[in-house]
Amino acid sequence: MIDVVVLFFLLGVFARLVGSDLRLPEALYETLSIYLLLAIGLKGGLELSRQPLGDLLPQVAACMALGFAIPFLLFPALRALRLPAVDAAAVGAHYGSVSVVTFAVASAALARAGLEAESHAALWVAVMEAPGIVAGILLARWAQRRSTAATAPPPAPTAAVVSGGGWGALAHDVLFGKSVLLLAGGLAIGAVAGDAGVTPIAAVFVTPFKGVLALFLLELGLVAGARLAEVRRFGLAVLAVGLGAPPLLALLGAAVGVALGLSTGGVAIVATLAASASYIAAPTAMRVAVPQANAALSITAALGITFPFNVVIGIPLYIRLAQAWT
Repeated sequence: MIDVVVLFFLLGVFARLVGSDLRLPEALYETLSIYLLLAIGLKGGLELSRQPLGDLLPQVAACMALGFAIPFLLFPALRALRLPAVDAAAVGAHYGSVSVVTFAVASAALARAGLEAESHAALWVAVMEAPGIVAGILLARWAQRRSTAATAPPPAPTAAVVSGGGWGALAHDVLFGKSVLLLAGGLAIGAVAGDAGVTPIAAVFVTPFKGVLALFLLELGLVAGARLAEVRRFGLAVLAVGLGAPPLLALLGAAVGVALGLSTGGVAIVATLAASASYIAAPTAMRVAVPQANAALSITAALGITFPFNVVIGIPLYIRLAQAWT
């Protein structure tokens, strides 16, 4: 049976498709997103407080390398679909980064299936958020430089290659943007406070988590339903990316999880993270760093196609893949 939080998402999609006036206030949406990021971070931080950080370094390194590699792996395929190089880099950045909400849905699905992932899985989310964005920006800069070199004499060295405020400003936007800061901050607070420190706020950040997630997915269903109309505008390319990339990337993520010796639930989580696409951190960073890219294309693929696919179909498949491989 479908998890109840997925039904909330489908309700949102249905409401948008039938033209309902259902809306969640913008302030409530912002509050729910802050809550989810902090709650996921706190949970991961609690588990960090219970074990030596040194034992987790191989997992952290592997997850960061996976996120960084995905845009480079997708770039040739996206170019083969005749996407402009800058747009291919931007789409790759979205898929190299991760979706925190998809992680939360996968965690709920594992709990419902009676499977447990590593208790510090939220740490993997935190370290996979930024590397894919950085890789996508590097690809975009490379593509822009090649395009400039092909159409004009070699320019004198300037700062133009690093547009959008320079690498320092870009690093600040990526590393200290809302999603990364809240997730990493929650991890740090949970790790420092430990079980005793978090107990007084558990009734706020632990017990109501799934109910808050259901409300957030209702809003995302409304947003995704609105994006479905844009699929026709972008044609088969966006469908090929949105539906084809997640299963292939899930195989890569599952292979990394198996190589790390993770549990069945852990392999499913890494596969899900690899298959997910960011629609919060990546759009913000790419809008600043690569304004030439078509933002609507990336967000339609990530939120309009990949997110619904993963929530309804992909996550159950990734769990079965993890069970088969472990």
